[in-house]
Formats: sequence, C-alpha cells, structure tokens
Amino acid sequence: MFRRKDNADTGSNKLKGDDDIIMTTSTATKQERQHKVLVFTTPSCPWCKRAKSYLRDKSIPFREVDVSRDPAAARDLIRRSGQMGVPVVEIDGRPVVGFDKARIDSLLGLR
Repeated sequence: MFRRKDNADTGSNKLKGDDDIIMTTSTATKQERQHKVLVFTTPSCPWCKRAKSYLRDKSIPFREVDVSRDPAAARDLIRRSGQMGVPVVEIDGRPVVGFDKARIDSLLGLR
C-alpha cells in the first residue's frame, strides 16, 4: 500500500515527488501462515526421501511419522488417508498420497 506524506511530513497538501511516497505493509501480509505438515514414511521408501527433501528445500517444517516402527501410526495413516502405502503427506488435515509435487505446492500456497 502506498500513502502520501501528511501535512506534518511535507508542510503542505501537495504531493512533491516520488520520494514523498512511503510504502507501507500491513502486519497481516508480513505473517506467513504456518501449515501443519505430517509425512508418513518408512526408511526404505525412495519417494518418502524425495518428499522430505523437497519440503526441506522449500523450508517447510514437518513432522515425520515412521509407520514401520509404530503400528498405531500405521492404523492412523489408514484412518486418515484410506491408504496403506507411503509416502502420505498430510497438509492441514488434507492427505496427499504419493509425492505429488503440484498438489503439495497447491496446499502450501507455493508456486
């Protein structure tokens, strides 16, 4: 957003020049939304490694859940996504089955 300097800044109502225009931003635009990201994985899954690497490259924090070591997490994965395979990347409660970069970008608001 741009605004004119007020009378106290310029001493008049005139807009002098480009140097008198001040750029301002609201606090809401400065704060980026923090997404809740879970990645359901197994140690031997190459697509899981690619998905995690992609999220790290984009500086997206996530929590990894290894379903091979936690039977309750494996049941939770099936309940959440209807899938038994990995990776499943869950973003704000929405599961992405497999490493679907376009869908991940869309849910995270990336381009």
